[in-house]
Amino acid sequence: MKKIFLMLGVALTLMFSGVSFADNGKTATETEGQIWSQIKAGETGVTTSMGQAHNQLINAYDLRVLKLRSDILAPALLVALFGMIIIFVLFIKVNGISKLHGGFTGKLVYRWSKFDVSIHWLGAIPCILLILTGLTLLAGRYFFKPYINEDVWAAFVHGAKLVHDYMAIPFMFGWALMTVLWAKNQLPKMYDLKWMMFVGGYINFGPFKGKHPDAGFANAGEKLWFWAFALFGLFISATGMLLLFPNLFEPSRTLSLISLVLHSTSAIIITAFSIVHIFMATAMSEGGMECMVSGYCDEQWAKQHHNLWYDEIKANGQLKFKE
Repeated sequence: MKKIFLMLGVALTLMFSGVSFADNGKTATETEGQIWSQIKAGETGVTTSMGQAHNQLINAYDLRVLKLRSDILAPALLVALFGMIIIFVLFIKVNGISKLHGGFTGKLVYRWSKFDVSIHWLGAIPCILLILTGLTLLAGRYFFKPYINEDVWAAFVHGAKLVHDYMAIPFMFGWALMTVLWAKNQLPKMYDLKWMMFVGGYINFGPFKGKHPDAGFANAGEKLWFWAFALFGLFISATGMLLLFPNLFEPSRTLSLISLVLHSTSAIIITAFSIVHIFMATAMSEGGMECMVSGYCDEQWAKQHHNLWYDEIKANGQLKFKE
């Protein structure tokens, strides 16, 4: 009889223990759901941390920002860089470049001072390096990392981060100087509309062939690039400072996430414009690159691409040739 009662006791103990475990499991699941709901609703808690978001476990929208970065911003930057390069290569293959009518004269007209050339490269070189390293930091983990050895990737992304950080300051200086000093020559004029309609005379077929619309010191395309660079360069510089020096500015978590999105979006736009600018100044325009190397341009280039400016400096006695 004692054995029977002992067996019944063990059975009842096991049964109630099983029920207890089941109830505990159910309670744990419900508790987890409640906690996550509270987190998403912005519930705060207590911690010994002294940071700005010390009482907040997680921002529920953090994951949405990361998804935006991986699904939209990263591919967009790749398209802005490589897509624009492919488009221009195909365009040049089909259309050809804009050649100088009658060829080079050999007479070089003064266009940019040495200081202007210097600040152009002060902004341009860091800009190119920031685009390439930014591509690695924004899109590298999704498009490059799977095909690279882990150790190589770690060293590569670390180097990209260092270059990106160190090039930020000279880029901001170059951007600020160019924006302030060059704005006066970048104001829109009525004749810029005609320049846009004829695509600046760079089309070599159909009704556009041989057309070279009027342009002042800067043509409509250069003005469009300048103001895009000025505006989105401002966004990049402001958000870049917040991201680069968080301890100095102490941005909130939300502001940091907004800065990340604005920084990436502005970089995508500037990347696309930069590719257009580089191709137009080098491959598309015969003799155009000389301007930002020596500060001088061929006389025929000035007459063909910036006729109003050439006529103005000639009439004012400001036309100077390289001796």
